[in-house]
Amino acid sequence: MDHQRRQFMLTAALGAAAASTSALHASQEADDSASLSWGKTRFAVNIEMWGLGGGPAQDRIRAAAKLGYPAVEFWPWRNKDLDQIRIACDETGIEVAQFTAWPFNPGMNDPKNHDRIGKEIAESIQAAKKIGARKMTVIAGNDQPGMTQEQMHENVITGLKKWAPMAEDAGVMLILEPMNIRVDHKGHCLYGSPEAVRICREVGSPMVKINWDLYHMQITEGDLCRRMREGWDQVGYLQLADNPGRREPGTGEIDYSRVFKEAWDLGYRDFIGLECSPTDGNAERATERVKAADVW
Repeated sequence: MDHQRRQFMLTAALGAAAASTSALHASQEADDSASLSWGKTRFAVNIEMWGLGGGPAQDRIRAAAKLGYPAVEFWPWRNKDLDQIRIACDETGIEVAQFTAWPFNPGMNDPKNHDRIGKEIAESIQAAKKIGARKMTVIAGNDQPGMTQEQMHENVITGLKKWAPMAEDAGVMLILEPMNIRVDHKGHCLYGSPEAVRICREVGSPMVKINWDLYHMQITEGDLCRRMREGWDQVGYLQLADNPGRREPGTGEIDYSRVFKEAWDLGYRDFIGLECSPTDGNAERATERVKAADVW
């Protein structure tokens, strides 16, 4: 065998070995990823945004349980079979962390809507009790023609003060969600943490707090950990998505490992809502990214 041929065969053999080693490492990494365990943070998967096979809410709850989630959250309850949700939760041990009491309309920022909203809250509290939910999101509303932001926020405070005793008596927390107006909710009257914190401090109820959505906060103001510390006494619930894209942690610019540690150090032990869409609709892979972010 001449020298050139021997050299060629040696090079080919080394290349094959390297490829085999690379494939082995890739396989091991995939196995490691697939075997990631859950960290300290408890997550509630949003069954609307995650899809989870489609179908009714109760089927999505069962799918969430198979992925290992201890809780779910969802948007308005009126289009769902609460009896079947209760059955699915009892079967799987899943909790409903929170749901949306009503959509964007009617807005709390207009006093002419307050009587109607009072009825919505009363009925939503009964729904919460039926499915064992302890919290429900309430929406300030879109901008009202002819009103300043200050006027709209004062109307929100007036309404929440009126409805707080209902929430306190029922043991169901009203969590007020500030949105972002740059990307997702142009024309919404409440965005960023300072005004949301001020509103809830003015209301002064242990059962009226903030649904602190870290995705909205990142777009509106950034500085996530410092802002969260500053308003911590008014945080009732945390939600997340990475930015840009509103996907699962690990797909954008936010260092969620750092944020999870901050929340833990501040004493947060409740669920964090995954109000994000899995990349490519792959719930299993998105779940592994969620687990990977909860390592700190």
